[in-house]
Amino acid sequence: MRGTTHTARAVLAMSPSAALALLTAGCTGTGEDDRPSGATVSAGQTPGVTSAPGRVEIRIAGIDLSVTDAVAHLGPTGGTLSMTVRNDSTVPEHLGMVGTSAGGRGVLVGAEGTKGAGALTTAGILLQPGSTVTFGEAGGPSVELPRARGTGGQRTLPVTLQFGVAGLVHLDARVSDG
Repeated sequence: MRGTTHTARAVLAMSPSAALALLTAGCTGTGEDDRPSGATVSAGQTPGVTSAPGRVEIRIAGIDLSVTDAVAHLGPTGGTLSMTVRNDSTVPEHLGMVGTSAGGRGVLVGAEGTKGAGALTTAGILLQPGSTVTFGEAGGPSVELPRARGTGGQRTLPVTLQFGVAGLVHLDARVSDG
């Protein structure tokens, strides 16, 4: 670099490093509630999220989603999860994955003969804005829990639901043996 001072060359050499540091710092900042971006927490720790055995409600940042009547029907060879999900948000939501502490991932099955709320899409079970979808009713969508077994007297089963917009939602489903 002819005609450039040593100081100017040093500044030019450090510029990409400084820009990368600033961009990286932006990605690791805190969210609105002082948690690291992308962190998941349980209902008791997050404003706008309330829960009790068998239900959870999420009302934060444009998300208005409730899961009620969550019951894990468990037997010696697996089980199912029944629940009602209400999407009062203004955008479609999808239930993409169900996981349990007692046997891994659930299997999502879409509602029969439907293309609207409750249908299985490539993103998961569709939950249209303003819709209520009941899992486990005849003809509706369902969640099979092939590896979950009876809990030996436990009254709840920890369940993680992964939604496309709301993200990971943790709840304790009530347990019904059989």
